[in-house]
Amino acid sequence: MSILVFLEHHGNELQKGALGVLSKAAQLGAGDVAAVVVGSGVEPLAAKAAEHGAETVYVADDPRLEAPLPQPRVDVLAQLVAEKGIESVLFAQSILTADVAAALAARLEAGLNWQLVDLEAREGTLVGKQSALGDSVLVDVGWRSTPRLALFRAGAFDPVAAAAAGTVEQLEVRLEEHSLTAEMLEQAHEESTGPSIEDADVIVAGGRGLGAPEGFGLVEELAKALGGAVAATRAVVDAGWYPYAAQVGQTGKSVSPGLYVACGISGAIQHKVGMQSAKVIVAINKDPNAPIFEFADLGVVGDLHQIVPKLTELVRARRGS
Repeated sequence: MSILVFLEHHGNELQKGALGVLSKAAQLGAGDVAAVVVGSGVEPLAAKAAEHGAETVYVADDPRLEAPLPQPRVDVLAQLVAEKGIESVLFAQSILTADVAAALAARLEAGLNWQLVDLEAREGTLVGKQSALGDSVLVDVGWRSTPRLALFRAGAFDPVAAAAAGTVEQLEVRLEEHSLTAEMLEQAHEESTGPSIEDADVIVAGGRGLGAPEGFGLVEELAKALGGAVAATRAVVDAGWYPYAAQVGQTGKSVSPGLYVACGISGAIQHKVGMQSAKVIVAINKDPNAPIFEFADLGVVGDLHQIVPKLTELVRARRGS
């Protein structure tokens, strides 16, 4: 059985979630595991990928791949699947990989399972685990044919260093003409200077209940005291209160921290799908009937403008003692 893991990167860093998926694939012991890094000037990243369980790391390094556009990456993956006989392609969930995985599934007429939380090898094939009924149960999902495509929830797996490093192989990049018709004119950079919400173990998130953009000062202070990152709902991002890079939800990022503190967030389904896999969810809201209390582990009913500063003060006092 052959498995290929797509390794997304930003700047000069491979994404933690992608390395986690690679580590999981290697731990299955189900066959040959390879990874692919796509971009411009990305060859230095291959060595790190080789240290996380990939027997072979394919490098598609070409100036035409510099912009994070999906179609050129689909070309690279389709080429690899055809030439190497890849049976399974795995992705860690992000906005880019969702586009790439969906387009690759259409190109190859392949089956794609998404929002997976685990994977196992069973009787010579792969079986995915997907949460259902509000994360109360796990169900088995499979594929009727190969190649199998799988998209895993953010934070599903942690990266684990392998005992021995794999080899690196350069790819000849061949792109379809139609894949080069789109051009990225400008790329917005993250405005946040704090930790990435995708990697943070603690996240403090703010919603419309903050009342105004200035309310995020309370969220930022609590996040700083906890050593965590700041997140936001779509409503406040759309209103211009906080950068899009911090948005959690269906049209933002999916996160899986150890602790998620929701301040002034009602808990709409669009937001829930992005943070419901957090290990502990704490909700602070003045509305006792807010939907978020239905799935929060701890709910605090009250004015967040009074509760959050006191909580920040207590955390600082505890950490300072």
